[in-house]
Amino acid sequence: MSGRRGLGARWRRRRPLRTRLAIAASAAVALVAVGICTAAFFIIRYQMTRQLELNLAQTAAQYSEKMRTWGPTAGDTSCRFQAVPCVQSVPSDKSRDPRDPYALPVDDTTRAVAAGRHAPYYSELTVAGYPVRMYTVRLRGKDEALQVALRTDTVQRGVQKAAVALAGVGGAGVLLAAGLGYWVSRTGLAPVARLTATAERIAATRDARHRIELPAGPPGREDEVTRLAASFNTMLGELEQSVAAQRRLVADASHELRTPLTALRTNAELLARADRLTDAQRDRASGALGRQLREVTTLVNDLIELARDEEPQPLVEQVRPAALLEHAVEAARGHWPEIAFTVRADGAAHGVTVPGVPARLSRLLSNLLDNAAKFSPPGGPVETELALAGDALELTVRDHGPGITAEDLPHVFDRFYRAETARALPGSGLGLAMARQIARAHHAELTAAQAPGGGALFRLRFPAG
Repeated sequence: MSGRRGLGARWRRRRPLRTRLAIAASAAVALVAVGICTAAFFIIRYQMTRQLELNLAQTAAQYSEKMRTWGPTAGDTSCRFQAVPCVQSVPSDKSRDPRDPYALPVDDTTRAVAAGRHAPYYSELTVAGYPVRMYTVRLRGKDEALQVALRTDTVQRGVQKAAVALAGVGGAGVLLAAGLGYWVSRTGLAPVARLTATAERIAATRDARHRIELPAGPPGREDEVTRLAASFNTMLGELEQSVAAQRRLVADASHELRTPLTALRTNAELLARADRLTDAQRDRASGALGRQLREVTTLVNDLIELARDEEPQPLVEQVRPAALLEHAVEAARGHWPEIAFTVRADGAAHGVTVPGVPARLSRLLSNLLDNAAKFSPPGGPVETELALAGDALELTVRDHGPGITAEDLPHVFDRFYRAETARALPGSGLGLAMARQIARAHHAELTAAQAPGGGALFRLRFPAG
C-alpha cells in the first residue's frame, strides 16, 4: 500500500501543475455528473416501481368490493397474456380451492395472508413467460387472500431506457468536465505561467527590468494570482533598484578612490627617492602621504559601514538621545573650534530613551554636526534642539550657511553626491548617506529642508516608546 502511495506521489510530482489542476477539476466535475446521473437512475426506478405498486393496490381495492360475495376464484385467461391485471382469490383452507388450477403461484405465505396471520406483501415472479409483480392482500371479512398481478416488462424497459439516457448524459458530462478542467487550468494558471516565464528569463539574462503584464481592472478587486504577480513586479523593481544602486556604488567608489590612490602612489614614489629631496620636501611629502592615507582609510570605513543593512542586535540597548547629543556637541566643539555650537533640550526630553546602538547613533549625530559645521561661516552658529513633538522625539540641527537649493534637496542623502558649492570642501559625500542609513536602521526618520531665514535644517524623528 505504501509503495502504491509513493508511486502516486512521484507521478503527481512529475506532472506539471497545469496538468494536475486540469485532472483535479475534471475529476471533481465528472464525479458530480456521475453521482447526479446515478442518483437520478435510482430515483426513476424507485418512482416507476412505486407507481406500479400503487396501481396494484388500487386494482386490489376495486376487486375487493366485487369479489366480496364470490368464492375462491382461479385466474382467468387474462393471466395467460398479462395484458390486463391478473386477479384470483385463494382461501386459507386448501379444501375450499376451486376446481381449476391457479394461474398465479400459491404457497403457505398466501394461505397465511388469507387467514390473517401475515401482512400483505409484494413479490416478483414470472407468469406465462412474462415478468410480473404481484400484490397479495386479505379480503375484508373473509378468510381469503386476493392476488393481483401486473406485467413489469414495460417498467423494466422504461428503466433500461432511462439508464441508457443517463449513461449518455453522464458520459457527455465527463467529456465536458475534461474540457472545462483543461480550460480552467489554462485560464487560471496563465498569470502563473507568465510569472514563471519572467522568472526564468531573469535567471537566464540576469536582467531585472522585465515585468509581468497585469490584467486591467478596478483597484482593490484583484484576485490572488494578480496580487502575486503585482508583488513579483514590486520585488523586481526593488531588485532592479538594488542592482542599480550597487553598480552606482561601485562606480562612485572607484571614482572617489582613484584620486587619493593616484596621489598616494605619487607621494610614495617621491619618498622612494628621498635621497634626492631636501628635508622640507621630504616632510611635506610625508605629511601629504599621511593625510591621504587617512582619507582613504576613512572612505573605506564609510563604504564598509554603508554596506551594512541593519544594526547588530546584540549591541542594541536603551540609550538617551539627550546624553548622546551633548557628547557629540562637545566632540564637535573640539574638532571645529571656530564654530559656535548650541544645545537646547526640553526638560521632558532629557529622560526619554530609545532602543539603539550608542556608537552608531553617535556617528549619526557627529555626521550631522560635521556637515553643519562644514557649511557654516567662521564664527557662525550651529543650533541643535531636542524636544518631544507629539508622539515622537525630534532632534534638529541647523546651520546658517548657504542652505540647500531646490535642485540639490532630493539628492542630499545620495551616496557620493556633492552639491556645486561643496565640491571644494573636504569629504567624500558619504556622511549624510550614512546618517540616513543609521536612522532607518533605528526606525527613525531623517529629513532635510531649507531653514527659514537661510541655512540648512536637518530633522531626526524617533518614534515614541
